[in-house]
Amino acid sequence: MKTAVRLEPGVLTYYAVADKKKPASITILEIYADSAAYQAHILTPHFLKYKKTVEHMVKKLKLEDVDLIGIALKPTK
Repeated sequence: MKTAVRLEPGVLTYYAVADKKKPASITILEIYADSAAYQAHILTPHFLKYKKTVEHMVKKLKLEDVDLIGIALKPTK
């Protein structure tokens, strides 16, 4: 996640969270500048390495394509 955010201009943010009642259930929220940034991301060497590493761990994968309709951030100093 850190590599993608640091190296890829179109990768804006990542959040990975675990369900408190089912810690093995992980949700990852990824935000990209646009669809092209996502398509570029899934072809990077670090993503392909990640995908190969976790392929036996991932039992279900669901991609949701959404539109950002609002955002609130704490201001940086």
